Amino acid sequence: MSFYFELIGTIYTPFLSEENMPIQPAAATKVEGKIIIREDLVPALSDLDGFSHIILIYYFHKSKGFDHQVVPFLDTVSHGLFATRAPRRPNAIGLSVVRLVRIEGNVLFVENVDMLNETPLLDIKPYVSAFDNIHAEKCGWLDKKSEELKSAKSDKRFGGSV
Repeated sequence: MSFYFELIGTIYTPFLSEENMPIQPAAATKVEGKIIIREDLVPALSDLDGFSHIILIYYFHKSKGFDHQVVPFLDTVSHGLFATRAPRRPNAIGLSVVRLVRIEGNVLFVENVDMLNETPLLDIKPYVSAFDNIHAEKCGWLDKKSEELKSAKSDKRFGGSV
């Protein structure tokens, strides 16, 4: 079975290559980006400016292939792909929660971007802390790695994948 998605816009960020990018929005504080939404979808942005954060669902357009086991950015040992947020995946779909600064026409100004410049955007959803902020009792191998997040940067280990 296959699916077809229509792009709703493009995400523009300061990251022109996959090397030295923040690896999660939490490590990209105040990094500015903008999203250009298709003109025909501007009416769909109505009321979005009432939210401080939005969820971006996007396509890892530079991703090529995947491995079942990967050494993720925050570790030196291999883990199953689905126990990581590595960008090379069977379906190259990314998800980030970013701060919505303002909307001007079909342009969304955002902060905390952690994706490559010109990333194709598939969808936007409002972030609602009452729905989305669930306390996780355990975070697997990442339980001991969260302090490293702020200083960790991407590298070339996923070769053309971000």
